[in-house]
Amino acid sequence: MEPIYLNPRYSTKDISGKCIKCLAEQKLNNCLRELLREETDDKELQQRFEILVSFLKSPDLKKLRDESEKYLAEGKKVRVKINFETGKTKYELEID
Repeated sequence: MEPIYLNPRYSTKDISGKCIKCLAEQKLNNCLRELLREETDDKELQQRFEILVSFLKSPDLKKLRDESEKYLAEGKKVRVKINFETGKTKYELEID
């Protein structure tokens, strides 16, 4: 399965940004809409939905959110990678 990427941004007067939690909720809602619209049994889409729910309930969310906001405040680009490998969900914070 392809990793899920979340690219948080700070809000400015010209551009509205979103935090990691808001982006994950948005992707979760998109998955839910697709699942409800689909007539077939899309296992990968179901798995993406479950991974996003797990991420939103995870205690790691607050830590990743705090860290990403710290780096964003320093002017760095941040990306969270949510990967599902060997039956485990793994979260990585990538900083440029």
